[in-house]
Amino acid sequence: MLSNYIKIAWKVLLRHPFYTFITLFGISLTLTVLMVITSFLDHLFGTHYPEVNRDRSLYIGTVLQQDSAHTSMSSGPAAFGFLVKHAKSLKSAERVTILSNFSFSNTYIHGKKIKLNTKFTDADFWYVTGFQFLEGKPYNEANIKNGDQVAVITDALRDQYFEKGASVVGKNIEIENVIYRVIGVVKGSPPTRVYTYSDVYFPYTAPKSNYQDKGMRGRYIAIVLAKKASDIPEIQAEFDNHIGSISKEEIRDGQQFTVLIVRADRYFDHFLNTFARDDTQKALFYSIIGLVLLMVMGLPAINLVNVNVSRILERASEIGVRKAFGAPSKALLWQFIIENVFITFIGGMFALALSLLVISMINASGWIAYADLTINFSVFLISIGVCLLFGLLSGVLPAFRMSRLKIAEALKV
Repeated sequence: MLSNYIKIAWKVLLRHPFYTFITLFGISLTLTVLMVITSFLDHLFGTHYPEVNRDRSLYIGTVLQQDSAHTSMSSGPAAFGFLVKHAKSLKSAERVTILSNFSFSNTYIHGKKIKLNTKFTDADFWYVTGFQFLEGKPYNEANIKNGDQVAVITDALRDQYFEKGASVVGKNIEIENVIYRVIGVVKGSPPTRVYTYSDVYFPYTAPKSNYQDKGMRGRYIAIVLAKKASDIPEIQAEFDNHIGSISKEEIRDGQQFTVLIVRADRYFDHFLNTFARDDTQKALFYSIIGLVLLMVMGLPAINLVNVNVSRILERASEIGVRKAFGAPSKALLWQFIIENVFITFIGGMFALALSLLVISMINASGWIAYADLTINFSVFLISIGVCLLFGLLSGVLPAFRMSRLKIAEALKV
């Protein structure tokens, strides 16, 4: 039965090329937009280079202090010492790294200024992340203990400051009037991965790191690596106990604060908590996202409903004859739904090819440095689900309407 419905759908496509073109164009364009958006969201929140362990990582990025009446608050990144005390000491974690939010510096070559993003990290940073070293090696605990003025740079900075593809390990680079010895060269991180993106990486003992600042607030965040993803709830519980044991005097931090909120969250939750701290704000965020998706999918679906109604209406006599020979409305309904899903999947194949083309153009354009948008397995599965949903949205209403036609009405059309 299913194969017969698909054969009929194919014949219908060939019967009216204009309707076929309008239908496939609408489906392909809509699904292309959705696939590219899905790929970009996967690029933002998925587990990709160099954050190859993001699926088993927790992020501690914000210290929030409030008074008891919640009338005043102060929030921002944590101090290095605070994270050493409360994050580095987590026994249930495999490894914890502490790193600064990126800052800005300048260097000069042949009188030309190069603006740099810089980052200070501990030695565990290179274990928790998965940077690809093109040359040299990362700095280690010995370099940090000795206060060595060493740096790891990206291949892009190497090509700018030295020579494209040159061997630079052991050479010096001057940044903000301080001379550093290049100890390694890595493939850079996309700027959309804000915690690993930088042009230069320094040990936290380098000048201007401010790692010795006192108090709870500073410029650092921590990434906690679990041995396996299932250990994450245990780590979160241990960290919550650490925060719960902080004295009121430390929470007050010289001011009138009595409430301290610090979370160890998965990356998406951490990202969301940056913009929406309570359930009401989160509900608003999801509502806006849902509304945008509804508009992106719903408006084209409504247009395709009209096209499908016109296309199916021309087959009214066929429906009348089939009903006269005893075809139930349910069978006709499923026939039209399957036909529409089949047509949608054809449009989905065109959309997949077009999406791959658009994504390759984005990756090659330099719009996002080190962009690595892909149609991976998870994106492909989501796209298949979108195809099914879109096919049902644009096909159920006209199918239901035509399957309910009375025999006499259908034969008159």
